[in-house]
Amino acid sequence: MPPPRKPREKAPDSEKITLNLGFVDLGRIDLLVQEGFYSNRSDFIRTAIRNQLDGHGDVVTRSIQRNTMELGLRDYSRAELEALRDAGEVLHVKVVGLARIAPDVTPELARAVIGSLTVLGALQATADIRKALADRIH
Repeated sequence: MPPPRKPREKAPDSEKITLNLGFVDLGRIDLLVQEGFYSNRSDFIRTAIRNQLDGHGDVVTRSIQRNTMELGLRDYSRAELEALRDAGEVLHVKVVGLARIAPDVTPELARAVIGSLTVLGALQATADIRKALADRIH
C-alpha cells in the first residue's frame, strides 16, 4: 500500500488584514448588507477599498512609473537569480502587489543577487530567505 500523499499547498491569492471600526460605521455597513447592497461585511470593505484605489489610479500609476516598480505578481526563480549572479548583476526589487521568491532559492543565492527588496503588498518567501534578506527589506 503506497504512503498517503501530502495535500498540495495552494499559495494564497489574497492577504488577510484586520481593522477596527466604530460601532456606528459597523452598524451602517450591516444595514447595507441587510438591505442587499452587499453580500457581507467583507464584500462592502473590498468594494470601498477598490473604489478608493480607482479614484487614485492616476496617482498610483505615476508613482509606479516614477519609482520603476512592477505592478502585480512577480516571481523570482532560482534559475533567474542564478543567471543574474553569474552575470554579476545586483537586483533591486520593487513590487506593488505580490513578490514570490521560489522555495528552492538558497539564502546564499538571495544575498548574492538581491541588493534591496521593497514590496508594497505581500512577500512570499521562506523564513530562511526572509532572515537572510532582513537588512535589505524596506
